[in-house]
Amino acid sequence: MDDAKEGDRNAVETAPLPFRTAVDALRAARLRPEIEIDPTRPPQRLAPHAYALEAAVVADDEDLADGRLVLLHDPAGHDAWQGSFRLVTLIRAELEPEMAADPLLPDVCWSWLTGALQARGLSYGEPSGTVTRASSHYFGGLGERPAASQIEIRASWTPREGLGGVPDTAAHLAAWCDLLCQVAGLPPAGPGDGSIVTLPQRRGPQSR
Repeated sequence: MDDAKEGDRNAVETAPLPFRTAVDALRAARLRPEIEIDPTRPPQRLAPHAYALEAAVVADDEDLADGRLVLLHDPAGHDAWQGSFRLVTLIRAELEPEMAADPLLPDVCWSWLTGALQARGLSYGEPSGTVTRASSHYFGGLGERPAASQIEIRASWTPREGLGGVPDTAAHLAAWCDLLCQVAGLPPAGPGDGSIVTLPQRRGPQSR
C-alpha cells in the first residue's frame, strides 16, 4: 500500500504544471470539521493524469454519508468533456425507507449537485450522472433487521479553466462537500440560505 501511495505521489509530481497546481489546491482546501477526507488510489485508465479523494461526513463518531471525488486531466483535451479537466464523483447515504419512496427524490438530489456548484459561483459544463435509490428487506434469519434504503449519486462535470488553464478545484471541492453534507442531513455550515432542504439523518447511523 505504501508503494502504491508513493507511486501516486510521484505520478502527480511528474505531471504537467496545471494538474499539479489543481491537485495542490485540493490538498490545501479548508473544509467543514464534519468532513474527514483523505487521498486514495485514483483510477488508472480514465485519463493520463488522475487524483482522488475519499471523504465521510462524521458526527458523534457516526458516518452519515461517504463519497469519492476524482480529478481527471488530459492535456490534449477531451471531446466529451469539452475541456482538459473533469471531476467525477460518487456519493452514498442511507435513508429512511419512506424518504426513499418519494418519487421526486432523484430530481431533488440532482438539483442539489447543480445548486451546490451554482451557490459557489462556479462555472462548469457537460454535467452528467445518475441518482439511484435501492431498498433492502430482510427475511429468515435476518428478519429482525429493519428495512434499509440507500441513495447513490454518480456524476461528472467539467470545471471551467481559469488562469494558466487551471480550474478552481478548491472551490469545486468545497461545493462537493456541501453536497455531501446536504445528503447526510446536516444544516448549512454558515449564515447562508436557511431554506436549503436536506435529507433527514438516517435511522441508526453506522458506528465507526
